[in-house]
Amino acid sequence: MTKHELTHARLDRAHCLAPGLFRSLKRGERKHAKLHVVYDCGDGRRIEFSGPEPLGADDLRVLQGLVAMAGPEGLVLTPEPKTEAGQQARQALELKWDAVRQNALVVKGSYRALAREIGYADPDDSRAIRECIERLWKVSIIAQAGSKRMGFRLLSDYASDEQDGKLFVALNPMIALAVIGGGHHARIDMAEVRALRTDPARLIHQRLCGWIDPGKSRRVELDTLCGYVWPDQASPEAMKKRRQTARKALAELEALGWQVTEYARNKWEIKRPAKPHPPG
Repeated sequence: MTKHELTHARLDRAHCLAPGLFRSLKRGERKHAKLHVVYDCGDGRRIEFSGPEPLGADDLRVLQGLVAMAGPEGLVLTPEPKTEAGQQARQALELKWDAVRQNALVVKGSYRALAREIGYADPDDSRAIRECIERLWKVSIIAQAGSKRMGFRLLSDYASDEQDGKLFVALNPMIALAVIGGGHHARIDMAEVRALRTDPARLIHQRLCGWIDPGKSRRVELDTLCGYVWPDQASPEAMKKRRQTARKALAELEALGWQVTEYARNKWEIKRPAKPHPPG
C-alpha cells in the first residue's frame, strides 16, 4: 500500500452539480451569510440544501475524504440498526418521509487519516476538520423525485473524540446509494484532490467531475467556470480577476493530465483523463 490508500470517492452527482453548494467565500462571510441552494436535477428530481452557514472549498475537501473513506471501510446502516450506536446515528440523520426506509452509511476512522487522505499539510490539525464536519452536519436536505420526498441531514457527526482523534460519521442515503454502487454518482480521483493547490481549482474540479465522465470531453465558457467558484454577480473589473483565476485553475487541471484547449476566446474544450492519476 502507498501512503494514501484511497483512490477515489463515489459522490452523488447532485452533490457535485448543485450550483453554489460549495463556493469561494470572502473572509468573515460565514458570520452573516446562510446556505440555501435548490438544484433541479431533471427527470422530475429536485434537491434543496439549507444551512446556517455557506459551504466553502475546505468543507468540500472534507466531504470528498469522508465519502472516499466510506467506500472500502463504510458500514451500511439499515433502517433498523441492532446496536445502540447505530440507532443513535439514524436518529441524528433526522430522516423524514421516504428516507426512513433508505440505507445510510457510517464512516469509522480518525481525524488524522481523513487529513492525510485529502492532502492536509498538517494532519494533526483536527480543529479545522472538526469545524468542517460540524458545518456539513448542520446542512438539511429535502430531495424530491416525482411524488416521493426524502428529508435528512447532509451528514451526521454523531461521535468524535478529540482525545484519541477517533471519528464516526453517518452519510446521508443519497451519498450512501452512490458509494454502494447505485444512484447517479460521479467518480472523484483522490490523487487529483490531494494534488490540487488552490480553492478555485478544487471547486472547478469537483463540478467538472460531476459533469464530465472519465475519458470524455465537453465544451464550456470561461464565465461558466467562474460561476462554479463565485455564483454571484460581479463588476467588470472583478470578472476580469475571476477569469484570470479560473485560467490558473485550468492550468492546475492540465498539470494533472486533463486536456484543456481554448478553441475560441474564453471558450474551452476540456477532456478528462481516462485513467486515474498515479498515486502520490
